[in-house]
Amino acid sequence: MSTYTAGEITLERVREYVWEIPKQGEMRVPARVLASEQLLDEISDDKTLEQLRNVAHLPGIRKQALCMPDGHQGYGFPVGGVAGIDAEEGCISPGGVGYDINCGVRMLTTPLTYDDVQGHEEELVNRLFEAIPSGLGGGGVFEGTTADIDAILARGMDWALEHGYATEADLEHCEDEGYRPEADPSAVSDRAKDRGATQVGSLGSGNHFLEVQRVTDVFREDVAREFGLEVDQIVVLVHCGSRGLGHQVCTDYLRQIEKRHGDLLAELPDRELAAAPAGSELAESYYGAMCAAINFAWVNRQLITHQTRTVLTEVFDVPRSDLRLLYDVAHNIAKKEVHTVDGEERELFVHRKGATRAFPAGRPELPKAYADVGQPVIIPGSMGAGSYVLRGGEHSLAETFGSTAHGAGRLMSRTQAKKQYWGEDVRDELRDQQHIYVKAQSGATVAEEAPGVYKDIDEVVRVSDALGIGDRVARTFPVCNIKG
Repeated sequence: MSTYTAGEITLERVREYVWEIPKQGEMRVPARVLASEQLLDEISDDKTLEQLRNVAHLPGIRKQALCMPDGHQGYGFPVGGVAGIDAEEGCISPGGVGYDINCGVRMLTTPLTYDDVQGHEEELVNRLFEAIPSGLGGGGVFEGTTADIDAILARGMDWALEHGYATEADLEHCEDEGYRPEADPSAVSDRAKDRGATQVGSLGSGNHFLEVQRVTDVFREDVAREFGLEVDQIVVLVHCGSRGLGHQVCTDYLRQIEKRHGDLLAELPDRELAAAPAGSELAESYYGAMCAAINFAWVNRQLITHQTRTVLTEVFDVPRSDLRLLYDVAHNIAKKEVHTVDGEERELFVHRKGATRAFPAGRPELPKAYADVGQPVIIPGSMGAGSYVLRGGEHSLAETFGSTAHGAGRLMSRTQAKKQYWGEDVRDELRDQQHIYVKAQSGATVAEEAPGVYKDIDEVVRVSDALGIGDRVARTFPVCNIKG
C-alpha cells in the first residue's frame, strides 16, 4: 500500500510506519503520522488527521507536524501531536499543550517481589486509596496559603525537598530536576491559584491513577539494570498533572489570545489552535504561567509519591530509602529546546500534546544517571493491560524532535464507554479473571477507563521500538489500581 485515504485526506507511505500528508494549500510543512496500518485505521476514525493537518498551518512550524502511534482526537492538536515551532519567528499555542499542563507519569521502584504482595492486594489498594486524595474538586495532601502556592509555582520540586516531601535523589531523577526556572507565578491568575491551593497532592479524576505493578518482561537487560528493573519486581506508576490550576491557566490564556491576537487566529483553520506570536507579551506571559503550572504538577506527583512511600513502609516494612524514583516525565508541555533544523541549530517551542520526551544518550538535559544509556520513557496502558518502560531511541531527535507516544490512546469516548460498560462489572472481572484490584470514587470512572476503551498498547510500543524513537526496555502488568 503506497497511499491511505480517510475521507478527504490522503496519506502517502514514506516508509514502513511513516505516513505523510503532503504540504498543500496553506500548510507550511507536511504532516506525518507514525503508525502501523492497524493503528492508522483507528486514528482515521475521528478528527485526528484533520487536526494534524491543521497544526501544519501554524506560523514558524519546522520540518513537519507529527502524530505519534497512540494518536486520537484532542483539543486543537490531536492527542499524540508534536510540533517544533521556531521560538523567534513562530508562536506558542495552548491547544498544543492541553488543559492539564504537565500531565505526566513517574515510576517508583521497590525491593518487593510479586510474591511479597500476593495476599495483601486488597489491604494495599484500600490503604493507598485512603492515603491519596482522588476525584473531582478539592482535597490534597497539602493545603497552603497563597504564598505557599506562589512558592510551589516558582520553585517546583525544590519546594518539596525543603518541606520534607522529597529527597535529593528524587530531584536528580526528574525531568528538568523538577524545576522550570522560567516560571512566573505573577502570570498565574488568582482564580487558578485558588483552584490549586486545595489540590496539592491529589490524583484528580478521569484517566489519572496510581497503579502498583509487577515487571513481567525485560527486553534490554543492560538498560533495565541501569534503570533498576528486573523481572517479578514491584513498581508503582503515578499518572496525573496540574489539576484545576493548569486547567485554569489554559482557559485564561486561550481567552486572552483570542481577544488580542484575532488576526493570527483568522489565518488558522481551527479556532482551537489559538496562538500567541513568539516575542509578544502574551507569549511570554503564557510561557511563564505554563512553566509555573509545570512546577506545580511535579510537586503534585511528588506529594503522592511521599504518601505512597508511607503506605508501602507501613504495609511491608520497607525502608523509605529503598523506594526510589526511576524517573518522572511530562507529556503535556511546550518547552524551549534546541534542535537541528535544516543543518542549523534552532531554539524551538517543542509542543508535546499527549507525547513524551524521549531523548537518546548524550543529550545534555539528561540526568547523570542516564546520560550514557538514554532517557527513561514511561508509557502506561489501560488498567487491564501492560505498561512499558522505554528509553529514548537513537532516531528520535531526527524523526520526532526527541519524542514518542505517551500511552495506549483512546478508542472510545467517555460517553460511549459509559454506555457500553458498567463500572462494577469491569472491576469484578478485573479482580476475578486477572487478579487486578481496582478502587475508585465512582463506578462511572471505572467504566470510562475500561480496558476495551483503549488501543493495543503492545502495538503502539512495537511501532515506537521499530522506528527507533523509543526502545522497549521492560513491560509491567497491574496488581492494583486507584483512581478518581
